[in-house]
Amino acid sequence: MVLMETDTHIRYRGRFAPTPSGPLHFGSLVAALGSYLDARVAGGEWWVRIEDIDPPRCPQGAAATVLRQLEAFGLEWDGKVLWQHRRAPAYQSALDRLVEQGLAYACSCSRKQWRNYGVYPGWCRSGVGNAEAPCAWRLRSDLGEHPARFDDRLLGTLTFDPAALGDVVLKRKDELFAYQLAVVVDDAEQGMTDVVRGMDLLDNTPWQRQLQRALGYPRPRYLHLPLVVADNGQKLSKQNLAPTLADDERGIRQQLFDALIALDQAPPSELAHSPPREQLAWGIAHWSAARLATAPTRPAPQES
Repeated sequence: MVLMETDTHIRYRGRFAPTPSGPLHFGSLVAALGSYLDARVAGGEWWVRIEDIDPPRCPQGAAATVLRQLEAFGLEWDGKVLWQHRRAPAYQSALDRLVEQGLAYACSCSRKQWRNYGVYPGWCRSGVGNAEAPCAWRLRSDLGEHPARFDDRLLGTLTFDPAALGDVVLKRKDELFAYQLAVVVDDAEQGMTDVVRGMDLLDNTPWQRQLQRALGYPRPRYLHLPLVVADNGQKLSKQNLAPTLADDERGIRQQLFDALIALDQAPPSELAHSPPREQLAWGIAHWSAARLATAPTRPAPQES
């Protein structure tokens, strides 16, 4: 592994890595705050990576809005912001290594062909089914750990069956690299020691662990945070039209306080009226991942 920075003796380096498909919402704030506090209480670094690997999903100006929102909430980052859209050569190099090891293969199958199977059944593992069709590149999940095990700081030791997860896409038919490969390469090259993120990404971890092993990368520690849901039980997301974060002083203070509550840190009620700097200082002084509930979801606060 070659770090992008010269410091190779990193005690803790974490990151927040949003996809700029729109402004941040309350669920994004909870994930960002959890990763920020976990890094700061350890005396570590907290970096920001813009995961704009899929340009069609990222409207112009959205990434700049995301960075402004983080600044408005007092979430200051270390290092330079990494932009995934500039990283294609690094991802291609990693994919080439996987192909050489027989761990990645070209696949011409369409989702329509295999949708009744639930997960892709690996038809192209022994050769491309249709040499005339565009191809994606997939990871062979059958050559990974069986079963796949990893430790989560909140949930303990978890076990997954790679066959139940299927052969994930690493590079799409439109030549864009997929999230699973990009995030593993970037975490390694940026020297990330800890990954703190939402519970919705939990089942991505076995694929990422397999890629880390195949590429000779260190394996970071993981902490998956309980999700924030809307009144209808759906995860807060841009796709579900979650309201964007507040941009006024009163709203920012209240939402940051609500995020501390959502992270089970039990802040005192008077803290809700304090500016972000004071709320974050309280959060760093009192942060405990052990307080987090293991339930996968919790409701978002009601707008006043």
